[in-house]
Amino acid sequence: MPDEPLRDAVDDIVDQWNAARPDLDTAPMALVGRLNRFHAHVDAALREYFAENGLDFSEFDVLATLRRSGEPYELNARALLKSAMVTSGAITNRVDKLAAKGLVERRPCPTDRRAVLIRLTPAGKELIDAVAPGHIRNEERLVAALTPAERDQLSGLLRKLLVSRGDTRLL
Repeated sequence: MPDEPLRDAVDDIVDQWNAARPDLDTAPMALVGRLNRFHAHVDAALREYFAENGLDFSEFDVLATLRRSGEPYELNARALLKSAMVTSGAITNRVDKLAAKGLVERRPCPTDRRAVLIRLTPAGKELIDAVAPGHIRNEERLVAALTPAERDQLSGLLRKLLVSRGDTRLL
């Protein structure tokens, strides 16, 4: 039956709501439900890949942030905090874990005695450089059902939603 439209689990939920409460517009529920369900698939795939490489998502996030910052691959704690959008305690814990693994190091800021710089160690740079290509392949697998044009369209629509929520600047 090739002409049947695709159906997912959210369609069943929406059908149930439409039967129980036909007065409700379930379109927003369907969209947000699909975003949430897809996020769960993404989250599971990312966790699995990072675990295979001895990391968790938060550790990858710090290593990737430092790597993409460019040489000398270091940022102050405040810049890391803004990039990760978590509490200062969470950043401290992440950096502590990575430092214990020898992947980052703390060093005093030469221009501000109160500040500390977080820098990738050679082992940290080597690990993030080895893990990043596989991470991108993993993400490619997750969106493989979409054509390049569909990916661009979806990315643009999600960008529009993020901008509407004020999510416009990383730092």
